[in-house]
Amino acid sequence: MASHLSILLITCFINYFVSEPISSKAYTQLDSNSSIKTDEEDGIKRVLVYIKNGNGYVHDNRAASITCIQKIGKNNGFIVDHSDNPADINEENLKKYQAIVLSNTNNETFDTDGQKLAFQRFIEAGGGLVGIHSASGSERKWPWFTAALGGRFKRHPPLQKFDVKVVDADHPSTAHLNETWKWEDECYYTFHLNPEIHTLLAADLSTVNDSLKVDYPGEVFGNLFPLSWYMENYNGRQWYTALGHKIEYYEDPTFVQHLTGGIIWVLQNKHKIDYKKASKTLKVN
Repeated sequence: MASHLSILLITCFINYFVSEPISSKAYTQLDSNSSIKTDEEDGIKRVLVYIKNGNGYVHDNRAASITCIQKIGKNNGFIVDHSDNPADINEENLKKYQAIVLSNTNNETFDTDGQKLAFQRFIEAGGGLVGIHSASGSERKWPWFTAALGGRFKRHPPLQKFDVKVVDADHPSTAHLNETWKWEDECYYTFHLNPEIHTLLAADLSTVNDSLKVDYPGEVFGNLFPLSWYMENYNGRQWYTALGHKIEYYEDPTFVQHLTGGIIWVLQNKHKIDYKKASKTLKVN
C-alpha cells in the first residue's frame, strides 16, 4: 500500500511540474471525492479548451469560459489546457487529451484540411467532444463536423428571458434543474440536426419573443426546440449546450453546474481512445 501511494504521489508531482499546458497553467486536483476516475496510464484526465474563431462575430465570453472550466477541472480532478491556435490541432498533440471543449468557437475554426483530419480522427478514435454556445456555428461548410456535434447554428432572436424545459432530468448536466428553468440567453435555432441526438433541454417557444419564428423553426418540434443534447458515437461521448452567451453566465452556479455535468459525463466514457478505429482520410460529408 505504501509503495503504491508513493508511486501515485510521484506521478502527480511529475504531471504538475513537468507537463506544459498550451496557453495557460494547467490545474490539477486529486482527492478521494473526485468525480473523475483516474486514467490508467498517467493518473489524470486532460481536456483541451479550444476557442479559435474565424472571420465574423467573436464572443467576448471566451476568457470567462476558460476560467470557468479551469475551476471545474480543479474541483473535479482533471487538467485544463486552452488554445486559440489551430496549429495545436494535430494528432500528436491531441493524443494528450481525453476530450476537446469547443468553447464559443465560430465560423472557420480550423485553418487547414490537416487540422480538420486531426480533429476528425480524435473524435472517431473515441475522444470526447463538448460544444458550448456558438460552437454550433463553427465549420459551417463541413457537414461531418455538423453531424459530429449534433447540429448547425441557423439564427437566434434577440437575447431575452424565456423558459427552458428539462426534457431529460436523468443526466448529470440537468439533474439539478427544476422542470422549467427560467433563463436569459440567446435562444439558438439549429438545423441539420443529427437524428441521433438525445435532447436534454428545449426552449419553450411560446415564451420566446420572435416575429420570425413562424418561418423557422415554425412547428417543426411544436412549441419546443432542442437547446442541449448528447450522443454516444464512435465509442466516444458528445455533449452540446446552446446556452452561454454572456460573460457573467460563467459564474452563475446553475449554468456552471450544467457545464460541469456535461463535461464530467463526457470524461466518464469507459471506452479507451483507439486511433485504429479512425479514418485516415478527411470526410467531407
